[in-house]
Amino acid sequence: MAGMSRAEVDHVEGRDAALGAGPSRPRDAATLILLDRSKGQVRVLMGRRHMRHAFMPGKFVFPGGRTDPTDGRIKVADALHPLEEEKLARPRISRTRARAIAMSAIRETYEEAGLLIGKMGDFKTSKPDWQGFVQNGVCPTLTPLRFIARAITPPGRVRRYDTRFLAAFRDDVAVELPEGGPTDELEEIMWLSVAEALSADIPGITRTVLVDLEQRLENDPDLSPGGPVPFYYLRGSRFQRDLL
Repeated sequence: MAGMSRAEVDHVEGRDAALGAGPSRPRDAATLILLDRSKGQVRVLMGRRHMRHAFMPGKFVFPGGRTDPTDGRIKVADALHPLEEEKLARPRISRTRARAIAMSAIRETYEEAGLLIGKMGDFKTSKPDWQGFVQNGVCPTLTPLRFIARAITPPGRVRRYDTRFLAAFRDDVAVELPEGGPTDELEEIMWLSVAEALSADIPGITRTVLVDLEQRLENDPDLSPGGPVPFYYLRGSRFQRDLL
């Protein structure tokens, strides 16, 4: 999508999100690209959004959603790798806010897919959204997360998000709930090869990030900390791609 004009982006994303007057300031959000290497090829976890949603209805997406600032105060087994935390905090956000963004990706993956990333052990919190971790004895961990991309929804959308795309491997999942997560945000949750995911009905920015991730995995299959992070946003009349 980099280099597209605003009109071209509106045309592509007009099928993904409701156009119209919306908030001038995008809300923080996070999504998690969970990778499975167990069958000789990389597969990604995706699910289809319900058609009732105003934002990307019917599209295949990664688990994710809006950041809750209180997520930054949840106890963790291990913190973010310093190189990842430093990039998430760019250009001018606090480390606490960066941590909340990362934690929201873990929470949303539990809520939407029933996958709990963490370590088995004692975990207590009164926060309702984290009771699945309490009940299953999983303490969330941030160390496995890798910052893959950032994208800000262009103006002129009913909903706008400043989304951080994070990645982790299926090996980092401590518990997989057979009944899935407690919400119905996603349906038809499945593991797809990258090629299958790129052929699915996915949003334009998801396609762009997947291509970036595929190229990064070719050069760095273990996703070493501190790797390059593409940042997509609209500047003037053009969609830009910078590196963080």
